Amino acid sequence: MQRRRLKTGVLISGSGTNLQALIDACASSDFPAEIVLVISNRADAGGLARAKRAGIPTKVIPHKEYPSREAFDTAVDTALRGGGVEFVCLAGFMRLLTPGFVNQWHDQLVNVHPSLLPAFKGIDAVEQALAAGVSRTGCTVHFVRPEMDTGPILLQMEVPIEAGDSSEVLHDRIRQAEHRAYPQALRLIAAGKVTVSGETVTITDN
Repeated sequence: MQRRRLKTGVLISGSGTNLQALIDACASSDFPAEIVLVISNRADAGGLARAKRAGIPTKVIPHKEYPSREAFDTAVDTALRGGGVEFVCLAGFMRLLTPGFVNQWHDQLVNVHPSLLPAFKGIDAVEQALAAGVSRTGCTVHFVRPEMDTGPILLQMEVPIEAGDSSEVLHDRIRQAEHRAYPQALRLIAAGKVTVSGETVTITDN
């Protein structure tokens, strides 16, 4: 008897490379999650084509058509719940979600960020790491909280910063780590191995 898979929704705004990594992982019959809906706030997001090729339902919810962030987030929440989504992954979703939305999906909403949080928060994390002169950075999969780039850390992967790295080269190296880390994190969650207590994550081998 096949185990029930966690019904996952993915929010995107761009090309969807992390979405593709999740799609590829979910294609395995033993992966404990399945993507049941992909939502983008941009009709031209390349990730929509990735989802359609995989046979995953998609929905475009243009944020500019809504009078407020709250109204947009309500539309996204309605679409997710209407699609049977139980858990949400942010994958290059370039909108700050309202506290109301985040709290409705408390501990059921994760993001991947291109730094070793709490270092280098914000959209220019790669450039911050280069400017700081650190020798290593990486990526973080974390549960989302209302404050940007905060929340319980589930998984991190380090990458080296090499002499002469441009932001593009370093971002590509971090992205490769993200493509490994995000499916691994979703597998742990969907397999019931992750417990969140306050702001601390515990991973078990049960």
